[in-house]
Amino acid sequence: MKKILVASTNEKVINSVKASCQKYAAYFDPMFFPDTDEALSYIDYELPEIKVLDFTSKADIDANRILAEIHTDPWLHNGGIIAVVSKSSEAQELEEKKDSNILIVQTVHSFVENFSRLLRILWSNQQFLFNRGIQERIGGRETGAFVCGNDPLDIRVYTNFLVSYLYSTNRIGGEDRYKLQTTLMELLTNALEHGNCKISYDEKTQWLENGGNILDLIREKTKDPEIANKKVHISYIVGKEKSRFKIRDDGEGFDWKARLNADFSEETHGRGMKLSESMVTSLTYNDKGNEVTFEVMNQQNAANTVPGIMQPFSTVAYKDKQVVCRENDNTNDLFFIVSGRYAVYTNRKLVSVLTPNDMFIGEMSFLLNDRRSATILSVGDGRLIKIPKVSFLNLIRKNPHYGIFLSKLLAQRLLKQTMKTLQLASDLAELKEHCNISDTFED
Repeated sequence: MKKILVASTNEKVINSVKASCQKYAAYFDPMFFPDTDEALSYIDYELPEIKVLDFTSKADIDANRILAEIHTDPWLHNGGIIAVVSKSSEAQELEEKKDSNILIVQTVHSFVENFSRLLRILWSNQQFLFNRGIQERIGGRETGAFVCGNDPLDIRVYTNFLVSYLYSTNRIGGEDRYKLQTTLMELLTNALEHGNCKISYDEKTQWLENGGNILDLIREKTKDPEIANKKVHISYIVGKEKSRFKIRDDGEGFDWKARLNADFSEETHGRGMKLSESMVTSLTYNDKGNEVTFEVMNQQNAANTVPGIMQPFSTVAYKDKQVVCRENDNTNDLFFIVSGRYAVYTNRKLVSVLTPNDMFIGEMSFLLNDRRSATILSVGDGRLIKIPKVSFLNLIRKNPHYGIFLSKLLAQRLLKQTMKTLQLASDLAELKEHCNISDTFED
């Protein structure tokens, strides 16, 4: 069940969340906080996947403070923020900050109108709502697709899904996170505005020069049933070395070569295509001009950020085949994996290879105060943060929510291992029954 934090005293916001969550009671658990400190404490200890921050409840809720606290430790907290503001100008101001943690910005009116639909989108795509390390990375190649309606809300939500997922699984770093976010928003917006809604470059220019809001123009266009029924299609392939994205609209296409070669030096808009081309690789259009594909390179064996409480500790560099720790050593330091790969040997046999996605080395001996259960050997060059147990325990006393997170992480890993064991036992029982194999062996 996904947790929803609601930091608000606005009855319209609160009642809207309650009413919408009743439809998805088995999937979402909302918690309401009328106080900033209580909301921050809940965020630290429970790590809610979705956070509704109400900027209209200024007398009781300091939404900017909550947002700033989330920014202080992007390793522990990222994504899933739904911001609620009073008016459209405030929404635009917040949108222009391009905060990658914010899923969507809504006025109170839009929030009440759209939250149920937004919750349905979140429910349908729960695999993208998780905290770092809590959900296992699926494998070397992942594919999927979304279908967006002609609503900028859909575009923003699906963009954040993809960007946050790649960031949380260490496939992209902070700079590439910004580039991918910008590119997806630009190309998806083009597909919506110019592809499906048939808004020409000149029409948009005139509308903006007259002080119009592009969202109002989109709403006007989608009153046409033919346009209203069109969709924007997003597909992705996340591979080992790179990720590939495809965006297709249901429009008639356009002369993309002319637009890419145009001079935008004095234009009020239209730079998005050129900007996107500079931020990603292999950006190409189909002949018709209603489909664009591009790629981003995945970072390899590296963490994109370090937990806040571990930043004071120095990073230790390891060379190829250098021993990190030996089996049966009487040490219990904890290691955070910054980069590289590390082979795990038990009884001189290779049992596993750890990468930054495993986050830690030596957590079991650290927690159990026991001897090392395995020998760890670096595979190629790498970097680790070594944290003595006493130092880390002192930090946990000052930041107890990290201890809770570590416990949740280990419990999650144990649950996954238990599920794998049960599945293997079930497969074995089915095989024995099918092949009529005896449980015992007799001469």
